Amino acid sequence: MFENRAQAGRQLAARLEHLRDDPAADVVVLGLPRGGVMVAAEIAAGLRAPLDVLVVLKLRAPEQPELAIGAVADGEQPHRFLNDRVIARLGVQDDYLQRETAMRLDELRRRQALYRRGRPASPLTGRTLVVADDGIATGATVHAGIKALRQAAPARLVLAVPVGPPESVRSLSADVDELICLETPSKFTAVGEFYEDFRQTTDAEVIAALEKQWVTRPSER
Repeated sequence: MFENRAQAGRQLAARLEHLRDDPAADVVVLGLPRGGVMVAAEIAAGLRAPLDVLVVLKLRAPEQPELAIGAVADGEQPHRFLNDRVIARLGVQDDYLQRETAMRLDELRRRQALYRRGRPASPLTGRTLVVADDGIATGATVHAGIKALRQAAPARLVLAVPVGPPESVRSLSADVDELICLETPSKFTAVGEFYEDFRQTTDAEVIAALEKQWVTRPSER
């Protein structure tokens, strides 16, 4: 049980100290909004590394917006991850997928502009990218984000999460160079059950965390 996202982030930072001590690593930490940014902020502080966002949005099932049928992330070429099993079960048509993907990409870019507030994205090519979230369930959003980041040709991709089910962790381990997951419980229902405080993170909190890092690490401008 984690106290909150900040405490989980500090635990992950302790497991990633080898990156802080390696001057060749050239680390940048990327948090998935919203809650993942709170975890990532603590990792960035612990590693004395810049912080940025990796915005990934789920693709919503027809008439069931809470059900994910995949996810989409931006990049040089937007990357879409589809849950083919769910899509087949629901009979989702390709024209719906195209419309939903376009709508979610528009929303994704709006959120990126909101969070960065005119700041450019951190350069990623040739760097060690630490991707952080507050936990993983199916892993669909993280998978889409990781695939999009590969387009930037990083030197190394590291995924750091506090908790996730064993099967999701195993499937994601093939997508990254290093995976740190503090807890992999066999009985897993939802990420929030492993936190004492899992209140919803707001956009204002995400912006504040990013601006704090921007002030203390202006070299990323």
